[in-house]
Amino acid sequence: MADEANRSAFLEIQASMIELSSKLKQVQNQMRNKEGDRKRAYLTLEELRPLPEDTNTYKSIGRTFVLEPKTVLEAEQEQKLKDSEAAITSLQTSKEYLEKQTAEVENNLRELLQQEPGIARQIMSMSM
Repeated sequence: MADEANRSAFLEIQASMIELSSKLKQVQNQMRNKEGDRKRAYLTLEELRPLPEDTNTYKSIGRTFVLEPKTVLEAEQEQKLKDSEAAITSLQTSKEYLEKQTAEVENNLRELLQQEPGIARQIMSMSM
């Protein structure tokens, strides 16, 4: 009975570890994407700012380019920059939370293995 309880506890810990790892990878990918968006908006702003106000500027919409005033394009890029930074901050908080959860699950697994060394042998025999 105790073996079955330990086995189910291990399987539960393993499932939560897999779920947390998946979520952490997803958050890291989202952060990477938002970093790219932020950098693109920043570089676009850096190219737009030195241009004279009367310069024809175009916005890409699909495969079409539409004439837009420079101020509109700058405002859009500034908004994209702010949105990306806010999203990155939020994702960083989520990442830190998931990392804490992962560490907690790892500690639970260590405790389980220390309490019941026999379960470690069972796990090793299952994986081979």
